[in-house]
Amino acid sequence: MDLRWAAAAAAVCAMALVIRSEAAEKLAFPGASFVFGDSLVDAGNNNYLPSLSRADLPPNGMDFAASGGQPTGRFTNGRTMADIVGELLGQLNYSQPFLSPETKGPVILNGVNYASGGSGILNSTGRIFVNRLGMDVQIDYFNVTRRQLDELLGTKAAREFLWKKAIFSITVGSNDILNNYLLPFFSIAERVNQTPDAFIADLIAALRGQLIRLYSLDARKIVVSNVGPLGCIPYQKTINQLNENECAGLPNQMAMKYNALLRDLLMELNRRLPGAVFVLSNAYDLVTELLANYRAYGFTDASTACCGNGGQYRGIFPCGPASTMCDDRSRYVFWDPYHPSQAANVFFAKHMADGDTRYISPMNIRQLLKL
Repeated sequence: MDLRWAAAAAAVCAMALVIRSEAAEKLAFPGASFVFGDSLVDAGNNNYLPSLSRADLPPNGMDFAASGGQPTGRFTNGRTMADIVGELLGQLNYSQPFLSPETKGPVILNGVNYASGGSGILNSTGRIFVNRLGMDVQIDYFNVTRRQLDELLGTKAAREFLWKKAIFSITVGSNDILNNYLLPFFSIAERVNQTPDAFIADLIAALRGQLIRLYSLDARKIVVSNVGPLGCIPYQKTINQLNENECAGLPNQMAMKYNALLRDLLMELNRRLPGAVFVLSNAYDLVTELLANYRAYGFTDASTACCGNGGQYRGIFPCGPASTMCDDRSRYVFWDPYHPSQAANVFFAKHMADGDTRYISPMNIRQLLKL
């Protein structure tokens, strides 16, 4: 009996070694991408939620080659910035949504996408959409992945994998401003009780705790995007009845205030947390550059949603089967009232992967991956 038990135990150990060996081969990938944030980088998590913030209906995804042009849950006509950055850095497969039943086993060594449309830094953000995964929940889910990595690779190898080969990207904050503090009716109490500066300070304090928690879970190479010029999206131009060359003031002012404090926060964490490298992706200036000089970059429209309805800039209703469509998606900066087109995402991703310190600092993502 003892010999049979010994043989069985040896077989189990041998099987575990085979599994870990196969998993270790995945480490030859240039890097793994763990993606956190909102609808700008959601790869389909909200498809698995009873949420009002979903992009699972056509024509969303019509230019996503991997799905044959079918909706994937991405809030654009094709790939997100996170998808394209991964491609540029040699990632073999896109990071799969955490909530997908197929995101398990060695697949997670390619990275995992936790982002959720409508989410924010604060748990209260996006409640108008009913269900979404806020940043705290997204980090909870990464903790699940963290334990799975230990099982796949072993504790020491999993830690080394995360320290050396994993890039963590965080794109969040826009909904906290637009769909929390500035949301009509739902946030009157917040606006009465808090100044914009006090609200932004709360955002930074919450984000600080979230970034430190990720660090405690072995995240070391962390790219954090600041908030773009929110007052310039078709939705804001439409509801404020602005001209093409105008942007709404308060959303942009709040974005700039948040961005200044975010820069200080990342500098602080780089000093405080040994081994961590926090990189700031300057989305605000990058989007501003594209909007100011869009024709020079091959676009013909930087104000109107390619897919949408309502108002001068098709900026009221989200993209769906009944939406008005533009003639050439590759020439529009905005896909819908809130999100960039795939063509704009390519522009942004190239600067994130290989750009200079005007738009990503203290180094770009390719340089970060090589550390």
